[in-house]
Amino acid sequence: MSEAAAVPATPALVPASQPRPVVLLLHRSWRQARTKVGVGMVLLLVGIAVLGPFFAPHSPSAFVGAPFSGPMRHAWLGTDNLGRDVFSRFLWGGRSVLGLALAATAIGLVLGVTIGLFAAYSQAMGDDILMRAMDVILAFPSIVLALVAVATVGPQLWLLVLVVGITTAPRVSRVTRGSSVEIVNRDFIAAAEAIGEPRRKILLGEILPNVASPLLVEASLRLTYSVGLIAALSFLGFGVQPPAADWGLMINENRQGLTVQPWGVVAPVLAIALLTIGTSLIGDGVARASAGIERGGGDE
Repeated sequence: MSEAAAVPATPALVPASQPRPVVLLLHRSWRQARTKVGVGMVLLLVGIAVLGPFFAPHSPSAFVGAPFSGPMRHAWLGTDNLGRDVFSRFLWGGRSVLGLALAATAIGLVLGVTIGLFAAYSQAMGDDILMRAMDVILAFPSIVLALVAVATVGPQLWLLVLVVGITTAPRVSRVTRGSSVEIVNRDFIAAAEAIGEPRRKILLGEILPNVASPLLVEASLRLTYSVGLIAALSFLGFGVQPPAADWGLMINENRQGLTVQPWGVVAPVLAIALLTIGTSLIGDGVARASAGIERGGGDE
């Protein structure tokens, strides 16, 4: 068989310049020092959230001393406003924040990517309708929408996740749409349409892989946003309800004793801060790798 005969019959389906595969992008991101630091922070906090309850010395609702007592032998970080062990509640409190934030981010990514892809591909009237609807949601502060929804229906966790996910979707959709518009007009998309490929396959198989880089960065930013918003809602009393252990709720419960026994506030604040900083560093590392900026500040 000649070399000419071995050439695939439909070369037009392959873009002239192949995008970097996601695996290659992640490999380049890992070479960034900030990515390694961010992954270390996130893994530490995820480990505390997932495995912490197995190592908690007390039940999160057990009374172990007088309220706002300092660190002692059986309560390493002292007690909270009701006399419960701060360290045990801290180890139990990460699951709700991290779990709810991950669920809300997943909902926001699915909705945002779907809307952004359809807006970029449909163009004209469909693009205008979808993106103007997203602009309406963006016009309202996210925490105000969340407070209105939760205050109307009640502090239901499923509603909290849904509202945070919906407020996340417009930003994801704008990033997806902006990255996809240029891809839609490429020749390999026209070739896929010419041979009759279904729209779903074009969106998921041709366009989505080409916008994976900005979406990975946006996912890390949206996770940071979700963690902060869910913790804020719990602090305001609209999230996880007492006597459950939650980092945001712990801050609210112990803020009055901050000058007497600060660990009930300091421990969850540090955990939330490290989690958000870690996810931001990961997103920054992915962004720099996608732009071709290596760890030393130059190109390869």
